Amino acid sequence: DVTEIEEKEAQAKEEEQIIKEQELSNLLHEKRYLKALGLAISLDRPHTVLMVVKAILKEADGRKHLEENIVRLRKDQKEAVLTFLVTWNTNSRNCHEAQAVMETLLKHEAPDSLLQYLGIKSAVESLLPYT
Repeated sequence: DVTEIEEKEAQAKEEEQIIKEQELSNLLHEKRYLKALGLAISLDRPHTVLMVVKAILKEADGRKHLEENIVRLRKDQKEAVLTFLVTWNTNSRNCHEAQAVMETLLKHEAPDSLLQYLGIKSAVESLLPYT
């Protein structure tokens, strides 16, 4: 019977999730946005990533800080943010943040590099009607 083992694994995953949530909350409170972005992306939390982006943009020189943080993300993290911003862009409350992130990606990534992103074609097709 593996039920007990599966329950322990599920409980361990749940505890790990709670710890990561607390860490994310602490990072946001400490204004350590790059780590917060990375953690929110790894947790696959588009809304949390959006909240981090909004927090960065509320800072003095928010656009500059946003650029600095987005540029420092790994390629896979940038791909995830791109898929998130496609959804953000469809909502008028979040479109400005989506556009700010998209502007940063377009400014700092070479076109050839952007073409290598997973899902770039569908992302562009989805972004065009709203942009």
